[in-house]
Amino acid sequence: MKIALAQQNYHIGNFEKNTEKIIEGINRAKAQGADLVVFSELCICGYPPRDFLEFNDFINKCYAAVDAIRQHADTIGVLIGSPARNTIADGKDLFNAAFFLYEQEIKAEIHKTLLPTYDVFDEYRYFEPADSWSVIPFKGKKLAVTICEDIWNMGNNPLYRITPMEKLIAQEPDLMINLSASPYNYAQDIVRNSLVKAHTLKYRLPMVYCNTVGSQTEIVFDGGSLVYDANGNKVLEMKYFEEDYGLIDTNKLAPALPLTELAPNTEPVYFSAMEVGVGESTLQYLNNEKNIGEIYQALVLGIKDYFDKMGFTKAILGSSGGIDSAVTLAIAVDALGKENVRAVLMPSHFSTSHSVDDAVQLSKTLGNPYDIVPIKNIYDSFLTELQPIFNNLPFSLAEENIQSRTRGNLLMAIANKFGYILLNTSNKSELSTGYGTLYGDMAGGLSVLGDVYKTQVYALARYINRDAEIIPSHIITKAPSAELRPDQKDSDSLPEYDVLDSVLYEYIERRKGPKEIIAEGFEPLLVARILKMVNVNEYKRNQFCPIIRVSMKAFGMGRRLPIVAKYLS
Repeated sequence: MKIALAQQNYHIGNFEKNTEKIIEGINRAKAQGADLVVFSELCICGYPPRDFLEFNDFINKCYAAVDAIRQHADTIGVLIGSPARNTIADGKDLFNAAFFLYEQEIKAEIHKTLLPTYDVFDEYRYFEPADSWSVIPFKGKKLAVTICEDIWNMGNNPLYRITPMEKLIAQEPDLMINLSASPYNYAQDIVRNSLVKAHTLKYRLPMVYCNTVGSQTEIVFDGGSLVYDANGNKVLEMKYFEEDYGLIDTNKLAPALPLTELAPNTEPVYFSAMEVGVGESTLQYLNNEKNIGEIYQALVLGIKDYFDKMGFTKAILGSSGGIDSAVTLAIAVDALGKENVRAVLMPSHFSTSHSVDDAVQLSKTLGNPYDIVPIKNIYDSFLTELQPIFNNLPFSLAEENIQSRTRGNLLMAIANKFGYILLNTSNKSELSTGYGTLYGDMAGGLSVLGDVYKTQVYALARYINRDAEIIPSHIITKAPSAELRPDQKDSDSLPEYDVLDSVLYEYIERRKGPKEIIAEGFEPLLVARILKMVNVNEYKRNQFCPIIRVSMKAFGMGRRLPIVAKYLS
């Protein structure tokens, strides 16, 4: 059987465009003689549709799209993902479903069993889990079709009590097929490959795994669709971070060999995200070349799709001559084109001349438009008006934040006047510790680096400069500073970033408590200080813009903590 995999980039709620893409994929598969074409989870409406699923009109449009696509499933089988109504009064009103179309009919409807509610997922809010499982007969073969999370119930501590493949294997299927919408993080490709391989070895069947690609606000889907044979050998791995199309002939896949004939130590081993990187130091893992290259691609895709799908064309950002704004600017130019990214330099009393020179040189190298708008006069006018209230009190955080909020105000004014979207340049280390000014440098419509630690920002800068100097070397080598008071350095307020990022990763991504982190060799008072900074600044992050997610635990919808709380604060 020839099976096509259509790895496509969908737009949530854009039924016309999604349907058009799917029909194009069907026609391409027909032209290449495929018997079956597989699309991804909820491809009809885009993933994740969230509370759009509560609108009956939205569901009606899903069914209308399925009906339109059905007309093209004449001589070819088609597997597509869509919400489906639950006709039984008990339970939720919808299923997360896969429709099998053939001979212009809906031949089967498969319901997702395992509905994730962790991290960025909230599927049990909307969907009823499956309570029956059947293979699909097609052209003399029996297909075991599952949907995304249905194949993730593996490892030593499974999340669910039911594993769909355990139900389906009793019906003696010939092939496993999974429709997926699996988001990117920098461990995901390793985890995903181990998962699919483990299934083929456990059930002694080949697996076709079709993942979606593209960015949906903060979530990036990286594609990387897979085919493994029954012996755990990778037959096909599709492109990452871009649309792709694959074709395989299952008749040419190696048949399942007896376990005794497989390579030594071949067994179904699944690696969880927590296990990836074990054996490396935290900084080695965070900053290794593979991770940084993937993160760069994810951020470019995140910006590009956010603008394309929202109908925006131009971005603006504050360019300080620092590492964060430099990396953000370079990535944005790659995503949107140099003519569509405007940098605004806003030096103050405390800005060094080399910071302005570095920012100018960067924009000249990139070729993007830039403006220099000094804030001295605006800042002085604030102080003049506030003097009767400030009453000659010493310079403090208030004066620092006036500068930051002045810059935010200027950027938003220009954005409003000319239709720009403001890109935020704060990094994850700053957001973790509250080292930022609400309504100032924390302003923005989209955060590019909010899930990237400071040490990773430096690694991204080196990656950007891998073939030629794009970011001036002085930006990379100088000590980081907010330049809001004389001779200010980040290290005045924060631990050194290599130590800070290591502790933050253990706490935020790996969810370790203070005793566990201290056992890793970190000084107890330092750990207590860092964890307190994280927890008392939840109120700032709660007001922050969407963050492009690249880690296994990003701030935003995937990390839900109370603002008013006492734990570790």
